[in-house]
Amino acid sequence: MRSGLNRLAVLLILLLLWEGYVRAAGVSPLLVPAPSRVLLGFGEYIQNGSLVRYTLQTLQMVLTGMAIGILIAFGLTALATASRWGRDLLLTLTSIMNPLPAIALLPVALLWLGIGPRSLLFVIANSVVWSLALNMHTGFETVPLIWKQAGQNLGLHGWGLVRYVYLPAALPYILTGLKIAWSFGWRTVIAAELVFGASGQAGGLGWMINVERYNLNTTGVFCGLVTIIGLGLLAEGLFEALERRTIRRWGMSAG
Repeated sequence: MRSGLNRLAVLLILLLLWEGYVRAAGVSPLLVPAPSRVLLGFGEYIQNGSLVRYTLQTLQMVLTGMAIGILIAFGLTALATASRWGRDLLLTLTSIMNPLPAIALLPVALLWLGIGPRSLLFVIANSVVWSLALNMHTGFETVPLIWKQAGQNLGLHGWGLVRYVYLPAALPYILTGLKIAWSFGWRTVIAAELVFGASGQAGGLGWMINVERYNLNTTGVFCGLVTIIGLGLLAEGLFEALERRTIRRWGMSAG
């Protein structure tokens, strides 16, 4: 609670400094709108429903892309755990693909899949899968041998061993991988939408920012930016709550 209040205080101070600077310096709203002006813009966007539509579109894209990436990452990690060949395959692919920005694959996605949601899902899933698979694999590799042997003595093999031994033991690494994957996927979807949107008016927050920039509506641009920041802070809070209820509560982390 104290940490949340401290963060809220910092946020309020930043907003007051922003408002005071814009008013005192007489900055044109075309360059930097005041927070009060952005708040009025939020009211207009919410009233006409466009902000909610853009936000839901972006969230749908990033969550769907993350779901695809999580499934692929889990499959690669399971393969790496089961065989040395799978381990070499995972490490080689992550060495090749992890340093490559997912947005750099956007031209390829456009050629293969065309302009539309499938291209977005391709780059989002690619931004998610490698960091998550690498963290998950590291978590599986650090499971103590005695835990594995205890599970085998209890008759656990294959999927049962993964479910009841590997996944709980590797949970801190998995959650860290999910946090990294979310940040990569979130930034990728916004960048991709800024380039081409999803499909015209069906675009998300990045598309909204791009359109308002062309319309010289700086207030609309800042409304989109603040929405992106707010959703990022909300996701961070959800991950912290999940960590408190799992790895910290179970003594798996000193945080």
